[in-house]
Amino acid sequence: MYRGRDFGKDTPGVQVDFPKMLRGGISGSFFALYIPARLSNEEATAYAFAQLEELKRQVAANSDKVAFAVDRESMLANASKGLASIFLGLENGSALLGREGVLQELYSEGVRYVTLCHSEDNDICDSCTGKGRWGGLSPLGRKLVGEMNSLGMVIDVAHTSNDTVRDVLDLSVKPIAYTHGCCSELCSHKRNLPDDLIARISSGGGVVCMSIYPCFLSDDYADFDDDNPDGRAMPEMEKVLDHMEHAVAVAGVEGVGFGTDYEGINHTAKGLESIENLPLLLAGLQKHGFSTADVAKMASENLLRMISAQR
Repeated sequence: MYRGRDFGKDTPGVQVDFPKMLRGGISGSFFALYIPARLSNEEATAYAFAQLEELKRQVAANSDKVAFAVDRESMLANASKGLASIFLGLENGSALLGREGVLQELYSEGVRYVTLCHSEDNDICDSCTGKGRWGGLSPLGRKLVGEMNSLGMVIDVAHTSNDTVRDVLDLSVKPIAYTHGCCSELCSHKRNLPDDLIARISSGGGVVCMSIYPCFLSDDYADFDDDNPDGRAMPEMEKVLDHMEHAVAVAGVEGVGFGTDYEGINHTAKGLESIENLPLLLAGLQKHGFSTADVAKMASENLLRMISAQR
C-alpha cells in the first residue's frame, strides 16, 4: 500500500494485485503493514494505521474479488463466494509503541501476526542486521511476548537476531512464526536461520516460511543489489526447492511454509516473478516427491493451524 498502487487493477510487471491472485488460484495471502526502521514509534503507529485504512478502502472497492480473513474458516467462506482472502500482518513492532492499546487495536482490525523488528534494533529487540542493543529481547519485548500470547497474536521472528529468536522461544507459550527467510545451512545471509532454531520453532508447533529472494537463496548473491542488479541472472526456482527440502528435513513437513516477500523485494527466483506463478512452486515440490497433502500443508494449512493454535 505504501507504494500507492491500485491493487484492483491487473498491472503488468508488478508482483501482486488482486487479479493476479485470482488468476493464480491463490486462496489467501498475507498483506504486511510494512514500517520502515527509520520512523519513530509515534510515526510508525500513524504509518501503520494509514496503510491499514488504504488497504480497507481498496478491499471494499474490490469486493467482487477479495475479502478479509482471519482464519481458515473465514478463508473458506470467502472461497465459497469466489473471493481471494486478504490476511493482515504488521512488519516492525515499533508501530505498537506509539500509544497505548495499539496491539489490541490492530488485533481487532484483523492483524494476526507482528514481526518484532525490521532492519535495525528497536525498543523491543535486536535485529539480525542491527548492533545488538539488547542482546536479544529488551525488557519491554519480554513483556510484549506475554501480551501477544494472551491476546492470540502470532509472534514473527523474521528479521530478528538469533538471540532474539532464542529469547522468544524461551518465553512464548504459543507457537511462533518465521515468515520470510531461508536456511543458513545453505546460504549464510544474516536473515537466514540455523538448523537448531528451525528445529526449535517447529517442535513448538511453529512454522518457518521459505523466501524466494536471491540473497537468501545462495551465497552467489551475497553482493546482490536488489535496486541495481546490473543484468544478473536470477537464481533458478530449484534453489527455493532446495531450501524447502532442507527445512522439511530439519522441521518436518508440518513446520514449513511459503514466505515469498512479494512486494517487499524487487527480484525473485526465476519463474516466480509474481504471485500468479506460485502454482509452479507447488508443481516443483510434487516433482521433488512431496505428496499433494504435504504440498497443501506447506502452501497454507501449517500457517492456518498455527493461527488457530493462538486461541
